Amino acid sequence: MSRAPRSAVLSVLALAAALAVPTAGPPAPARAAVHHTGDEAAVLGEDHARAHARLRRAAQGTQGYPQSRRTASLASLEESQRRANTGFDAARFGRFTQFFPSPDFGVHVALLPTGKVLLFSFERVEADPTKETGPTNTVGRTNAGRAWLWDPAAGTGARAFRNVPPPVVLMPDGTYSPRPAPFFCAGHSYLPNGMVGVFGGNVGGKGGSGAKLSFVFDPWTEKWFRNRDMAVGRWYPSVVTGADGRQIIMSGQSERGTGTPTPVVERFPALGHHVPWRPYDIPAGVPAEPLRSVAPFRNDYPHLFSLRDGMVYGLGRDADQQWIFDPVKDVRSELPRRPADFRGYGSAVPLPAGFRGPDSVLVLGGDPRDPHTYRLSGGRWTTEEPRAFGRTQDGTLILPDGTLLTVNGALDTRDYGHGPFNPKADLKYRQIEVRDARGRWRLGPAQRLPRGYHSNALVLPDGRMMVTGDELQQIANDPDIKDGMDGSIELYEPAYLHRGARPALDRAPSGDLRYDTAFQVSSSTAKDVKRAVLLAPTTVTHSVNTSQRHLDLRLTGVQGDRIGLRTPPGAADAPPGYYMLFLLDAKGVPSTAKWVKLGTP
Repeated sequence: MSRAPRSAVLSVLALAAALAVPTAGPPAPARAAVHHTGDEAAVLGEDHARAHARLRRAAQGTQGYPQSRRTASLASLEESQRRANTGFDAARFGRFTQFFPSPDFGVHVALLPTGKVLLFSFERVEADPTKETGPTNTVGRTNAGRAWLWDPAAGTGARAFRNVPPPVVLMPDGTYSPRPAPFFCAGHSYLPNGMVGVFGGNVGGKGGSGAKLSFVFDPWTEKWFRNRDMAVGRWYPSVVTGADGRQIIMSGQSERGTGTPTPVVERFPALGHHVPWRPYDIPAGVPAEPLRSVAPFRNDYPHLFSLRDGMVYGLGRDADQQWIFDPVKDVRSELPRRPADFRGYGSAVPLPAGFRGPDSVLVLGGDPRDPHTYRLSGGRWTTEEPRAFGRTQDGTLILPDGTLLTVNGALDTRDYGHGPFNPKADLKYRQIEVRDARGRWRLGPAQRLPRGYHSNALVLPDGRMMVTGDELQQIANDPDIKDGMDGSIELYEPAYLHRGARPALDRAPSGDLRYDTAFQVSSSTAKDVKRAVLLAPTTVTHSVNTSQRHLDLRLTGVQGDRIGLRTPPGAADAPPGYYMLFLLDAKGVPSTAKWVKLGTP
């Protein structure tokens, strides 16, 4: 529900209460009929009637989990965070700063080349965090999606958010009920023109079932556009952008329901349709196409990476399902079995490799009993340095200085150490963990909220990290469950932001940059710049982040305030699209990023 002024919300609450309280008047059957959304719709209109229905459900949820409990829990978490973080030096470990409400749960997030953040998820059907919040099993109108934009430049208040609802669709569920597209638990990655391709979603039914939906979100017009349906339904698929700018879509539970993962691999746009390169190249009504090769993953949301050899690496949650896909020859080949056994939702990161694109991946998390990390390089697996403890539902990000940072986590899905659907959590899962240039991990400060299943994080252009997600914890600690701000965001400042003045990046090229080509940027602190890096923006869900990438750029010389740089060698090193360009000094302190675009049509 879009956030209305508080007075309007209170007015609707009052009206909803009046509708729910028996009064003198018509006999009971007629009064009961007033509660039916269809009858309200005839008087109030569909949207207004649905708002009333949501408010009644919210009121029911607060009876089982009262506001006083949420308020006390949030205050307790704030105090425990303060105590836990007292001994951490910000210059070594960074610090958590702001915590503020959001109108969306943030099940899916994407940093856009406008600097804004897209958040999307679902309309909740339950306000009690000891029950399932989302409409996974729901068939019909209330199985609906929602989406918002957060503009960090506008601050942290309600006015910094803008509702960008998905298109209204009819789902093949037999109800003929139009609703905002239920695209939660979809897969997504970027197109070269900065748009986000989103594939799949939930038709509903027991355990959920896969939708064939295909959309792009256009950051320039801030609108959604629908494309032709995919060949198969997908619920929990993965998507990655290849060296040619096309998106490869794999896995996901099919339209037949949970327990029926699809092996079909699809490509978007289909061959014969041009890849969107310019902001005005809006794919609408464009098809995807199935490939000959298949991806028979037994479990959903595999990690997908396009590495510098141009191949797509599909790393399944099962140890024996590790594959290489050649998107040009359309063939699949085997990779060795991963050393560790089955892993749930955990991180995987393409490791920085200097001036070239990544050629290895670090797999970590997904098993609370296993703190080790596993590296795939040159077709071989090696066991790397462990983290302090095992965790699932975690997110690991590459920072501008090339270090890694893990945030979020839990014991298991909906279990933070005290049983499923129990919002009480072990403090350790709230601590970040940082991996230095030598590959060694160390624990850092704690975040405010525990965040496990459906938690997310991304690096902003100013170098801060945004943390969000986990609807169970967000509604369990909501300071006002009736105000429409269901979610929350917390900001973290990495240690490099506490090590002195930042370099300046005053100007960067605004046009397309060809590969292996010299270009210049200007900086009033050019003499202090020791390093320039590209960091790809993040779009992530369920610990699956296929878009991360970190590359160093060659410095070719400094003249006054001009710094000469050279772009990566080719598209396999850095797939075409938008990247954040950071300048760093000798201490690893980054500038605020400028957006640059790699590749030409």
